[in-house]
Amino acid sequence: MNNIIKKLGESIREYKRASLLAPFFVVLEVIMEVLIPLIMARLIDNGINLGNMSNIERTGILLLAVCAISLTCGILSGKYAAVASSGFAANLRHDMFYNVQNFSFSNIDRFSSSSIVTRLTTDVTNVQNAYQMIVRVAIRCPVMLICAFAMSFKVNSRLALIFLVMIPILAAALYFIIRSVYPIFDTVFKTYDSLNRVVQENVRGMRVVKAYVREEHEIKKFKTVSEKIYEYFLKAEKLLIFNMPIMQFVMYCCILLISWFGARLIVSKSMTTGELMSMFSYATQILMSLMMISMVFVMITMSRSSARRIYEVLTEKSDLSNCAEPVKEVKDGSIEFENVCFSYGRQNSKPVIDNISVKIYSGMTVGIIGPTGSAKSSFVQLIPRLFDVTGGVVKVGGIDVRKYDIETLRNAVSMVLQKNELFSGTIRENLKWGNEHATDEEIKNACRIACADEFIKDFEEGYDTLIEQGGSNVSGGQKQRLCIARALLKKPKILILDDSTSAVDTRTDASIRNAFAKEIPDTTKLIIAQRIASVEDADMIIVLDDGRISDCGKHEELMKESSVYREVYYSQIKGGDKDEQ
Repeated sequence: MNNIIKKLGESIREYKRASLLAPFFVVLEVIMEVLIPLIMARLIDNGINLGNMSNIERTGILLLAVCAISLTCGILSGKYAAVASSGFAANLRHDMFYNVQNFSFSNIDRFSSSSIVTRLTTDVTNVQNAYQMIVRVAIRCPVMLICAFAMSFKVNSRLALIFLVMIPILAAALYFIIRSVYPIFDTVFKTYDSLNRVVQENVRGMRVVKAYVREEHEIKKFKTVSEKIYEYFLKAEKLLIFNMPIMQFVMYCCILLISWFGARLIVSKSMTTGELMSMFSYATQILMSLMMISMVFVMITMSRSSARRIYEVLTEKSDLSNCAEPVKEVKDGSIEFENVCFSYGRQNSKPVIDNISVKIYSGMTVGIIGPTGSAKSSFVQLIPRLFDVTGGVVKVGGIDVRKYDIETLRNAVSMVLQKNELFSGTIRENLKWGNEHATDEEIKNACRIACADEFIKDFEEGYDTLIEQGGSNVSGGQKQRLCIARALLKKPKILILDDSTSAVDTRTDASIRNAFAKEIPDTTKLIIAQRIASVEDADMIIVLDDGRISDCGKHEELMKESSVYREVYYSQIKGGDKDEQ
């Protein structure tokens, strides 16, 4: 737990001053509050009971001054506690999000997207609330308890002994409640991950849900998870609800005992009426402090699980990192695989890629085909070092990719993934992800090469047309062409298209490939495709099968030497001819 506190404490940073001022003013507020009953006792004994107006006026003015100071300190402590906790939460979110940006694909796989969202929202809010209570309430209550206890002993030590009997009873009960509640909250926040996952999947897959008329199924899924959270919170609240009755029981017992023994002391003239009144005030302050301490512990108990989950994200280290002196320049787009093996799970006995060796010269157009599950995507993801090889070497520009600065390497490689992603904003803003400094002319040229300009012109707002989240207001083919244009704006040395023209027609696919040949002849182009027509004119075609290179060569060579390639070719081309006949 100490490591968690230390790590999270690093996010306080510029809010240290506010974090110190909040408890400072809290202490001043408490000192003023414990003086008020003592002043009230003097007002009653030396002023009201004696009918001395001058004492009443002097004591009254002093009482007003002390109340004003207490009120001012309370306002300031609340202000600085709010600033400190809000700033701390903002820094936590920043630090978590910043660290997530450095995650490799394998790091991201360890945390589901719904879990990361929960940690950035619900968990941070819990920690924020706990921190606000720590810098204010957690300081106020112990100080109030000690000061009120000391003042009660000063007023009457025999009556103050009542607190020594009742406080351990209350403390034991609160300890039992807190100890029972913590495991429940630990489970609750894990269930929140499931709730967020259900909501995200439903929203993102709304079209599929409606197409298959699965609304009732999705509602049932949501209801199941939601009811689990309800049941866990209900169970926790059933335990926490005992907090108030126990507190009230102890408080009433104290008041009754103080009233009983105090009355006897007044009759025996061992105690004044004002002192008895102050003892009631101190009893309330002591017991309220204990109750607030119990609330602090409950909040800390809730936030303990959240703090651990935040700590896991903050301390997660990327599997990929720069070497001591990374290379800052990629010479050209040549690619070489030397006995490369790769496995997603390092303990897996069967690698995804098994002993692949191939050399691709700069400027070549390389087609990659193979059946589903043949590791085509895994093969190209090793080039920009989205994953590290588990054996062998991948070279770009003649240098092992692990020796490059990661940012330099990835800036030299543009990759259009299978799952094309567009973000909320205009078409122009989405395209500028490839190059934030791109001119309008460069943007239009990239769209022309990607055959995206033809449909952008049809939009009323043109390049200022708003794209909805995930690109839901454009077709699959339009989304693919926009993603290709975005990749071209990077002016990469290597361009990888991972089945990125599957949603466009064959004529547009051919136009894009022709534009590549004319406009970016020096860029190495790797095209993963299901259609042989998309790679038929490539300088080299790699046929992958079960993580190995089955055959490699030009179209004519493969037609003669590769039975796998011929089978695919005839099933697509000849089969299509027969259908047309």
